[in-house]
Amino acid sequence: MNELELKYGCNPNQKPSRIYMKDGSDLPITVLNGKPGYINFLDAFNSWQLVRELKAATGLPSAASFKHVSPAGAAVGLPLSETDRKIYFVDADAVLSPISCAYIRARGADRLCSYGDWAALSDVCDAATANYLKYEVSDGVIAPGYTAEALEILKTKKKGNYNVVQIDPEYVPAPQEYKDVFGITFQQGRNNFKIDESLLSNIVTKNQDLPEAAKIDMIVSLITLKYTQSNSVCYVKDGQAIGVGAGQQSRIHCTRLAGQKADNWYLRQHPKVLGLQFVDGIRRPDRDNAIDIYTSDEYEDILADGVWQNTFKVKPEVLTAEEKKAWIATQSGVTVGSDAFFPFGDNVERARKSGVQYIAEPGGSIRDDHVIATADKYGMTMCFTGMRLFHH
Repeated sequence: MNELELKYGCNPNQKPSRIYMKDGSDLPITVLNGKPGYINFLDAFNSWQLVRELKAATGLPSAASFKHVSPAGAAVGLPLSETDRKIYFVDADAVLSPISCAYIRARGADRLCSYGDWAALSDVCDAATANYLKYEVSDGVIAPGYTAEALEILKTKKKGNYNVVQIDPEYVPAPQEYKDVFGITFQQGRNNFKIDESLLSNIVTKNQDLPEAAKIDMIVSLITLKYTQSNSVCYVKDGQAIGVGAGQQSRIHCTRLAGQKADNWYLRQHPKVLGLQFVDGIRRPDRDNAIDIYTSDEYEDILADGVWQNTFKVKPEVLTAEEKKAWIATQSGVTVGSDAFFPFGDNVERARKSGVQYIAEPGGSIRDDHVIATADKYGMTMCFTGMRLFHH
């Protein structure tokens, strides 16, 4: 099949719409269920590239959760800890596979942003992954294959309309890319830049310590950034993106946004949050939204008399600003990556507040010496990769 007609483009008024191969070859995908739209396919193809490259770079099963052509989260398939299972709402006795762990962790980075996501899997989708997806609000999934059991599970989602796309893992795109903007065609070479451990050899700080786990985290951050709308910054811990900031015009605003998301991820592990007692039968989105409000400055919106009873069995104690600050201060061992150089040391200062110990960025600012000095002040390890990763 050379082309696939779509209902409409980005918006209902943008017709006609289709995806097709300009060279006359067959599309490298098969729609196994549902009817994906224009934005669905943008998410599918960008997210597939991310997980394919992450698997190739780390050797670990990889997954991503995409929304509006940027990852809300990405992760490799490391096992879930007991705390992970609690904050991602996975049954303590649930049997998980490496690829299911990868997706659970990818979606868990920011469950609010992942609401209605597009899932991408580097490996064949199995029943464990499908069973987790079954209960999440998601628009679709792309993978190189599906077990028969997994496909049957996914076909039950959204009244049988859940989008399931299979992609040929051997497909190699053309080396040149084309894009029309305002009737004018842009051409560029496809970004085939390979991200692996060799990119991390230029350590510019006094602290030269870079353990293997931090190298994996740097690779996760950089490959995630390669498919995130720029400007972008990504915080990573234990092989999982915990805060992605995308599309900000200012680098420091991007660092703050991603840092706040990383802080929110960590706050979900606070004993007061883990101890929340939700009413029976609460919907997952309502529960996730309640946690987000409870940990925010707008907590009164959900703890007011006559309101909290709709969500909680027992009225929670307030998680105070002092308690949140003290908890976040215990975070450590976090990696941050940036798709372009940090122009000022203020980005390092902000990253430190979210437990960052390792930094990967291109370097090349006229103030690199100030950025390095700021990292040295806190004993951080920073690599200059020498490669910008803008994505538009």
